[in-house]
Amino acid sequence: MLKKQLSFSRVDSAKFFKTLNSRVNDYFKVNNLKRTGNWQLWLKTFILFSMFLAPYFLILSLHLSAWIQLLLSIIMGIGMAGVGMNVMHDGNHGSFSTKAWVNKFMGGSIYILAGNVYNWKVQHNVLHHTYTNIHGHDEDLDAGRILRFTKHAEWKSHHRFQHIYSLLLYGLLTINWATTTDYIQMKRYMKRKLAYGKLPNPFLNWSKLVISKVLYWTIWIVLPIMILDMAWYKVLLGFFLMHYTAGLILSIVFQLAHVMEEAEMPLPEDNGTIKNTWAIHQLKTTVNFSPKNRLINWFTGGLNHQVEHHIFPNISHIHYQKIAKIVKKTTQEFNLPYNEYKTTRKAIVAHFKYLKEMGMKPALQS
Repeated sequence: MLKKQLSFSRVDSAKFFKTLNSRVNDYFKVNNLKRTGNWQLWLKTFILFSMFLAPYFLILSLHLSAWIQLLLSIIMGIGMAGVGMNVMHDGNHGSFSTKAWVNKFMGGSIYILAGNVYNWKVQHNVLHHTYTNIHGHDEDLDAGRILRFTKHAEWKSHHRFQHIYSLLLYGLLTINWATTTDYIQMKRYMKRKLAYGKLPNPFLNWSKLVISKVLYWTIWIVLPIMILDMAWYKVLLGFFLMHYTAGLILSIVFQLAHVMEEAEMPLPEDNGTIKNTWAIHQLKTTVNFSPKNRLINWFTGGLNHQVEHHIFPNISHIHYQKIAKIVKKTTQEFNLPYNEYKTTRKAIVAHFKYLKEMGMKPALQS
């Protein structure tokens, strides 16, 4: 079933986005900076890829105890999440480098994270960044019948406990990429003729998906079973632990950005229009957290600066801390919301409180 095409209001009498965009452009011009990544991003890329891949080669080449192998699997999961948030994310937004081939290469790192470039760009760049938090259009809000992220979703009795069991499910994010999600998404997106840019050839697109999955399972499952002197189920346990760690980190970071009480989840008018302009819509549907925490800023690839990322998705996250000051000041001048939690802990508590509220039977919701 084809979804109705949505459109945003073009009425911005106060000229918020024009003013903000001009100020951000001036920042880069005055400081003689490029909007893409710099040496800091390259250094971070090296560190995160090392954290992700070095333990893999250590496990294959050294005789390590089972506990050390499990610890290295967790470290791989942390590195995997870091590569996804910093390297792959900037690459597929075209903000890692001024060179297109570098962006393509870094964006392609999603294949060793168990994902697929085409699917990710459609779900993330097309659907999520355009129709942020709009039920039925932003697939990041679609958790099937298991979780209820918005009051517009159908309520089920088991949702009463979602604030308890959701954490267990969050860790399965990348495992789903590796198994079923990519096949389901590609079938749906190709049928709807969705693409970020030119629609790919169906045969080549499906071939790339199947071949990449075969290579992925060969590298992460088949080779370790063949090389290591251990039972196959122990290899699967390490693989699962790596993915669960990465999935848990990624899911929590994603949810703190949008599945919060402060983040609006508006429905379009009957004619398919959204009442706000695109830029103001982004302000009202995104939330920042821990903006001054150095570790969070470094590791999450600026995804804790979700407001800045959604308004300027083609600017590398390396610059978000600086332009955040400009964005916040401009929103205050225009009397617009700037949703922000000072710490990660407060944001996590607020997220699960919101999940509990969404799990209540609608008639009982406040």
